[in-house]
Amino acid sequence: PTVAGMAVMVGKGAMTNSIEELAGTDLLLVAGSNTTEAHPVISLRMKRAVRNGAKLIVIDPRKIELTKWATRHLQINIGTDIPLFNAFAHVMIKEGLYDREYVEKRTEGFQELAKHVEFYTPEYASEICGVPANEIIDTAREYAEASGKAAICYTLGITEHSCGSHNVQSIANLGMLGGNFGKLNAGVNPLRGQNNVQGASDSGALPTDLPGYQKIERPGVREKFEAAWGSELPKRRGITKITAMNQMLRGRVRGVYIMGENTVVSDPNTNHAQAALEATDFIVVQDIFMTDTAK
Repeated sequence: PTVAGMAVMVGKGAMTNSIEELAGTDLLLVAGSNTTEAHPVISLRMKRAVRNGAKLIVIDPRKIELTKWATRHLQINIGTDIPLFNAFAHVMIKEGLYDREYVEKRTEGFQELAKHVEFYTPEYASEICGVPANEIIDTAREYAEASGKAAICYTLGITEHSCGSHNVQSIANLGMLGGNFGKLNAGVNPLRGQNNVQGASDSGALPTDLPGYQKIERPGVREKFEAAWGSELPKRRGITKITAMNQMLRGRVRGVYIMGENTVVSDPNTNHAQAALEATDFIVVQDIFMTDTAK
């Protein structure tokens, strides 16, 4: 979802800013990320930012350790991220708090976005998310006030949904409204999986991309890599994991090698994942733990 969502919005599925920069932000918005547990080094940078005077807003259904450091904790209902972020965008646009110059010069589709989020009033989002409307308004205003020095961080609590890519896109929309791309100590920063999914994506371990997120079906890209590598490459993209799981159920994919991923737990539909694996003739799991998938 991060690669699919962020690549469409800003061209790549990675952190837009460095880890070190997080300590220098004016506002940190952390969504769907138990950072202390999943990315402890990054959580130290976040806590340093708070010590330096930054506001920390945590969006999570749970009271995680990081909420002890937070200025505000929006304890939303599970799976209601899009209405919440669209409501933030609604407030910023309605009150004229977005970075007009940035939006006009560096973005596309603003009018379409404004029309789309018009329906997502704080009151409407409050009913869905379980967060008071005034807290939604205050959060949107504070994010806008920190324009150019506000960073959003998110993790699997945002991406591991059936609408994960759309969750990511709603976050990227907010980042653009705040003018926070291409700025120091700002941006939208996905804290990717611990088994180096970021490095794998960057190096081209994706069904649609070659290294550097260059699309294999884009004219000239495949030929460039063939010349550099001295080898013939497929002309068409590969299949996604979801497609592969569906083909397992149909008997078209009969073997699978799983490295560093607990598919049964991490897929949006556990029953679907388990049925697909049970329908497969040959499975190898490479992991340091006896996960549910390995069993």
